[in-house]
Amino acid sequence: MMKSPGLAAVLSFFWTGVGQIYNGQILKGLILIGVQIINSLLMFILIGFITYPIVWIWGMYDAYKTAERHNARQVY
Repeated sequence: MMKSPGLAAVLSFFWTGVGQIYNGQILKGLILIGVQIINSLLMFILIGFITYPIVWIWGMYDAYKTAERHNARQVY
């Protein structure tokens, strides 16, 4: 089944990790959700303002690229 890279990225835009879950990487998505919860708490000591956006952007990029790789494997 083909995956939409755009949809995967948008899902991760709104909630980091959901794009990975959409791509079938359940554990990776749950780990990213957990990391972002920790990053949210780290905002109280300021480091979260750096780590949260880094993980957020990486999550969107990873979801997009993973969906592309998944689709490339489907086409022979």
